[in-house]
Amino acid sequence: MKKIILTGSTGSIGTQTLDVVRNNSDKFKIVVLSAYQSADKLIEQAKEFNPEYVVIGNKSFYEYVRAALYDSNIKVHAGLEALYDIIKSVEADIVVSAMVGFAGLIPTMKALESGKNVAIANKETLVVAGELIMKTSKELNCNLIPVDSEHSAIYQCLAGEDKLAIEKIILTASGGPFRNYPKKKLKKVTPAEALKHPNWNMGAKITIDSATMMNKGLEVIEARWLFDILAEKIEIVVHPQSIIHSMVQFCDGSIKAQMGLPDMRFPIHYALNFPQRTQNSFLRYDFKTINTLTFEKPDIEKFPCLQIAYDALKTGGNIPCIVNAANEIAVNAFLKQQIGFTQIPKIIEKTISRCYKVDKPNLDIYIESDLEARLTAEQIVAQKNRV
Repeated sequence: MKKIILTGSTGSIGTQTLDVVRNNSDKFKIVVLSAYQSADKLIEQAKEFNPEYVVIGNKSFYEYVRAALYDSNIKVHAGLEALYDIIKSVEADIVVSAMVGFAGLIPTMKALESGKNVAIANKETLVVAGELIMKTSKELNCNLIPVDSEHSAIYQCLAGEDKLAIEKIILTASGGPFRNYPKKKLKKVTPAEALKHPNWNMGAKITIDSATMMNKGLEVIEARWLFDILAEKIEIVVHPQSIIHSMVQFCDGSIKAQMGLPDMRFPIHYALNFPQRTQNSFLRYDFKTINTLTFEKPDIEKFPCLQIAYDALKTGGNIPCIVNAANEIAVNAFLKQQIGFTQIPKIIEKTISRCYKVDKPNLDIYIESDLEARLTAEQIVAQKNRV
């Protein structure tokens, strides 16, 4: 049985990972569950899956979780440092990195540094420190298997192929809930409207990122590092049905596409079973039922976050880190109705202009840049609210 450490177990990817494990209990064993503050959900998961360790990131919930699991054999810990130590010390075959945002960076690094394979659902880790993460993965001979549906698709399309034969990578995008909205209407959209993704069931942050199309911009940066390919060779195509998850075009003009229903359990199942393919009971795509697949060019003018991400990738250094941090703050402010939807890219651009640039950052610089960008973005949000 494969032993799994699952970080971010109470989030969207975390709960779907547990669904895959639940349906493959003869193949997988959860040895560590971690969440930041969803204590009740973590307790419920721990009682079902009986891991060796449970980590609650917010220390104020420690006594509550410990008391709830007192009669079990589960060891309960609290705080991020405890999580880092457990990731390094506990025997496991794979770490599923499902924490949201910048918080996933250090746990992913700790997993790789301890020689563990990582199924990475936390795209921000590669956006912020892709070069460092991929270097560490290669030096320690650890598999870094993408869980994002788009990058899992590319990963599968490239199996057995010569990397030098790649002509371009084609990332597909649903277009989000506002694909057909006129630009002027976007100023008045609400968080409730933005959270209604047409195809996918995801957490709040990534759903808003899909609505602004920053999610696709972040995926471009992620793809650059995962597949060691230049930005100019990464193309975005809007595919509203979300059946083709991404494609690779080769030097002979051939295109490989990975297809399937929009269900995150497919890429999770693939990552957990890698390098084998195994049976599952998930619903299959039926060509007779969904028989129309369409494609469009993305509207960068209406969704400027796409251009912001491409520009950050081309500039390099700590700029993608700054973009990621500013985006997290702006998205959170929008969800709290402190800013409008169209102010999200403006806050990111202003944050970039005010932050210190570093061409060749290390991990400490990434951490400092993230903090600086967050504080700067928060100040910009506060200034907008005072006006």
